[in-house]
Amino acid sequence: MEDLVIIGYGAAGFAALIRANQLGIKPLVVGYGEIGGTCVNVGCVPSKRMLRIGELYNNSSKIVGKKLFPEFFQAFQDKAEIVNSLRKEKYEDVINSYDVKLKIGKAHFISPNAIKVNGETIEAKKFIIATGSSPSIPNIKGLNEVGFWTNVEALSPNKKISSLAIIGGRALALEFAQMYKRLGVDTIVLQRSERILPDWEPEISLAVKNYLEENDSIPIFTNVRVKEVRKGNGGKIVVTDKGEVEADEILLATGRKPNVEMNLDAAGIELNDKGGIKVNEELRTSNPNVFAAGDVIGGPMLEALAGRQGSIAAENAIMNVKRKIDIISVPQVVFIEPNVAKVGLTALEAMKEGYDIDHRVVKMNSIAKARILRENYGLIKMVIDKKFRNILGVQMFGKYAAEVINEAALAVKFRATIDDLIDTIHVFPTMGESLRIVALAFTSDVSKMSCCV
Repeated sequence: MEDLVIIGYGAAGFAALIRANQLGIKPLVVGYGEIGGTCVNVGCVPSKRMLRIGELYNNSSKIVGKKLFPEFFQAFQDKAEIVNSLRKEKYEDVINSYDVKLKIGKAHFISPNAIKVNGETIEAKKFIIATGSSPSIPNIKGLNEVGFWTNVEALSPNKKISSLAIIGGRALALEFAQMYKRLGVDTIVLQRSERILPDWEPEISLAVKNYLEENDSIPIFTNVRVKEVRKGNGGKIVVTDKGEVEADEILLATGRKPNVEMNLDAAGIELNDKGGIKVNEELRTSNPNVFAAGDVIGGPMLEALAGRQGSIAAENAIMNVKRKIDIISVPQVVFIEPNVAKVGLTALEAMKEGYDIDHRVVKMNSIAKARILRENYGLIKMVIDKKFRNILGVQMFGKYAAEVINEAALAVKFRATIDDLIDTIHVFPTMGESLRIVALAFTSDVSKMSCCV
């Protein structure tokens, strides 16, 4: 009988196997598909490289005064080189440097303490499920007949296209819209909700929409219902309640679903209302000897969160230490340029939880570094508990927001106050200073301040 079996070898699975080794346990890892999972192969790494290529050409276009685009397939080849090298260095080489037993194949449970892989029965004292997620495909008439892309195909296209219709309006949709637009492809975004980024602060959502439409010339339509798709004259037609859109290709950016097809009933493992594996705060499932981590839970699907969950699941499974994650302090970023980043609660969420809140919004043209960079589009919003002045949430749309949000995450995690931020000297000029400026906005008119207050 194995001490620990880890099912999955993406971010959560790797973090779990590393922590298990550190605690003196040699786990059995069962992997299926490309090692490294979504992030390094068809997620964070390739998409951010493609966005970076687009950013470089967009900046060059501003300098020379005319539109410049990378060579289509050469850009994707550049991305592939980064993916291949990181997969080897951070996954293939890493797993070979740890004391791990590896089996390649799909696992399914046959009892509460046993799985079957390639016909072989494996029993274990503890399990960690870290099987990740897959694109969620909506039921749209004609979709299967016409064909479509998900993030997988869009990151390794087998043809050059001139136009792309994107169904969805959250992080993936916006990143791919800007990515392909800066490759010289006409893109359009069709979002079902009333606004893009519907779970974000409304000021942020509106600012992002306006920026993408005005600066990247990406049409964004909200409150759109897709009725069907059909073939057009050389392209594909998306039929909506607001009209028809024809494009060379359709990209589905309609969310992801947890990979839970493992005969979980045989192990007594329940699912939650999001279709993921139901866990408590300690990442323990309804089977006390089975833990789950990462996208398979169905919560926020973030690589860094998955990794931390994998480590904590291993600690709890091996040592029964009952560690938890402070979900409220987990930051999120949409890596369009400029970035969109958030951590903590929105104003509405905070009020629903019973806080008496106050909030401030500061535009980026009040931040000296943004003006220096001539990147002064966007804003930062902070929500606080009015009584104790604790920082409850921060959202930012602006240059380097992905970097700035890490300090905000620390502030939320340690329940810092606006006074803590004000009393902390920030380097001038930096975009990180925007956090201190928005904290000062609760007590002063920041438009009437000198640069170094």
